[in-house]
Parts: sequence; C-alpha cells; structure tokens
Amino acid sequence: MPWFVKTETLRLPPAEAHPHLAAHRTWVAELRAQGVRICSGYLVDGDGRPGGGGLLLLEASDHAAAEALIQQDPMLRSGGVTWSLHRWIGAVGDLALS
Repeated sequence: MPWFVKTETLRLPPAEAHPHLAAHRTWVAELRAQGVRICSGYLVDGDGRPGGGGLLLLEASDHAAAEALIQQDPMLRSGGVTWSLHRWIGAVGDLALS
C-alpha cells in the first residue's frame, strides 16, 4: 500500500496549539490501535528546538483515502496549521516503520 507524507506548519502560538496537539496525539494513538500504519512527529532545528512544524507518515490505499483520513486530524480541524499532503515513493534504501 502507498505511503503518504503530511507536512504542517503551526499558525497558532504554542500555548493555543497545545490542546489541539494533545488531541492529535490521542487521535494518532487510536488509529494505531485500530491497525492503521501512521507515525507523527515534530521537526527541530540543529540545537533541538522545536518550531519547524510537523511531519506525519501514513499508509493509505490512495491519495483520496489519505486526505480523508488527515481531514479528521484535530490539528487540521483546529485551523491552527497550514499543511500539504504528498505520496511518497521510495527509490533507494529501506525504512521499516513499526
């Protein structure tokens, strides 16, 4: 099944984003418990400081299914992020996500 990458950048101040981020983590954990292959994290700079946005990897049957799934993401629903979604096609190397 194809892999998709959602990138996002926060539009809200961190304090306002915090409740939506907590809901996002719960949402991802629930999907994983249902067997969805999905992984979420945030980006940091060279000194380890967050603020570079977030990255979500997910497996879905096609782009429409991936988009339908991420439209349920509490971070997107909050309106607190700008985002994009792309299919990822691995060309070289091996990456195993558990």
